[in-house]
Amino acid sequence: MSKQPHINTLFTDIGGVLLNNGWDRKRRAITVEKFGLEGPEMDERHHLTFDTYEEGKISLDEYLDRVVFYKKRHFSRAAFKKFMFGLSEPYPEMINLIKSLKKKYGFRVAVVSNEGRELNDYRIQKFKLNSFVDFFISSSFVHIRKPDADIFKLALDIAQTRSGEVLYIDDRPMFVQVAQGLGIRGICHKDVASTKKQLAFHGWK
Repeated sequence: MSKQPHINTLFTDIGGVLLNNGWDRKRRAITVEKFGLEGPEMDERHHLTFDTYEEGKISLDEYLDRVVFYKKRHFSRAAFKKFMFGLSEPYPEMINLIKSLKKKYGFRVAVVSNEGRELNDYRIQKFKLNSFVDFFISSSFVHIRKPDADIFKLALDIAQTRSGEVLYIDDRPMFVQVAQGLGIRGICHKDVASTKKQLAFHGWK
């Protein structure tokens, strides 16, 4: 049996792994209640245009024009964006785990994520993700979003590594499977304990 290649790079998602999901169904429901919005209509408008925002083809203000501010509101855009950004929270145990393993084993870390530019920029700076992440292959930066396999191919090119030398963590099974289709080893993140066990299986204890 041939030995598997040494892993030199970790690919990881942000939402659901390092931080909570910044603008998912749960966060939108909280926002609908906070600002007294029309939930079903907002959801429909969101689904029609959010992919375009995540791919970096429109700005956050343009997204909000389509989803929230298509009619006069009793609250300001600034107040809405402040609340929206404030919904982001870190997962300190996962962040510290990746930091400590990187320090111990010396691998590189690349984020491969679907996030709109303004929200992504805020989350990177707010939670100091750039203190341990070497590359950010975010959908809004590269104009490709998961599950398109091209985003993983681009990440491999940027990291200048082979697929067999990469381990990928994501909380969405489909995205892990797409990456595995390229020869990238994957971990479907459910909780810290199970992810630690899988990391140890791949040699990072």
